[in-house]
Amino acid sequence: MSSSLDKIQAPIASEMELFEKKFRASMKSKVLLLDRIMSYIVKRKGKQMRPMFVFFTAKLYHETITDATYRGAALIELLHTATLVHDDVVDDANYRRGFFSVNALWKNKIAVLVGDYLLSKGLLLSLNNDDFELLKIVSNAVREMSEGELLQIEKARRLDIDEAVYFDIIRQKTASLIASCCAVGAASAGASKEEIEKARLFGEKVGIAFQIKDDLFDYGTAEIGKPVGIDIKEKKMTLPLIHALRNADWLTKRRVIYNVKNNNGDNKRVQQVIDFVKQSGGIEYTVEVMNRYHAEALEILHTFPDNPSRRSLEQLIAYTIEREK
Repeated sequence: MSSSLDKIQAPIASEMELFEKKFRASMKSKVLLLDRIMSYIVKRKGKQMRPMFVFFTAKLYHETITDATYRGAALIELLHTATLVHDDVVDDANYRRGFFSVNALWKNKIAVLVGDYLLSKGLLLSLNNDDFELLKIVSNAVREMSEGELLQIEKARRLDIDEAVYFDIIRQKTASLIASCCAVGAASAGASKEEIEKARLFGEKVGIAFQIKDDLFDYGTAEIGKPVGIDIKEKKMTLPLIHALRNADWLTKRRVIYNVKNNNGDNKRVQQVIDFVKQSGGIEYTVEVMNRYHAEALEILHTFPDNPSRRSLEQLIAYTIEREK
């Protein structure tokens, strides 16, 4: 599936290469330790879907990518990377994308300071270039991501997450970031407020479909992308489980919730929850909802003029629900 992502990226390969150089330059520091850590972070780059959404959305309006679009993509990467570094400290995580996390290699104090540094670099990149609209879009996304994470923590204590709360959480935690990528792409290309909002809503629909796909991996038959059952072990209520519980009788619901609350990493209890979800139609329902959000995203996308970038975005959102990791 990664090769198909390479094919999707091909029309903007030169822009992505230039972006990487600009992004590396934006992370530079005179402090040797900090510069070493920045180099390490850059080497861990993932699928690079965020800058792809920025560039393709910008190209819906103008074929040529402007400096503002490069800065917008860098701003998103800087602020998002800052949140990931801080998340790893909060979660006491030792790995990120198969690499050691910053806190695992350099301890928590340095990791927190690195996150702060990345945040300040992003803010200054925008302020020094008067990119106030871009900064506003991305800052709102970071606020929403923090609120979504805290909402999930609050609800996880009682496991009282219904479908409405679930969608609030994933809209804020995941979808807000992809939404901001599309909004930044539009804003950096000089789009109107109405067009920026349309691009943001398109990204939000894609982001929700992306997260639902991620939640489905928890119920796979092999370890694809993340270990099967990890959400259940971490007591996270996702859509397949929420739907299955909604249709269960009181006694079954009580037993399943008990297993989620008290699984303590016990694979047998986790498997019982997975089996219950599969037998209760939770997977089929979740796939149906994911496909609905995909269709809604396509519907918005098709209101833009047909051009190569629109077709690339069609392929990119198809990837979000067809990927295997």
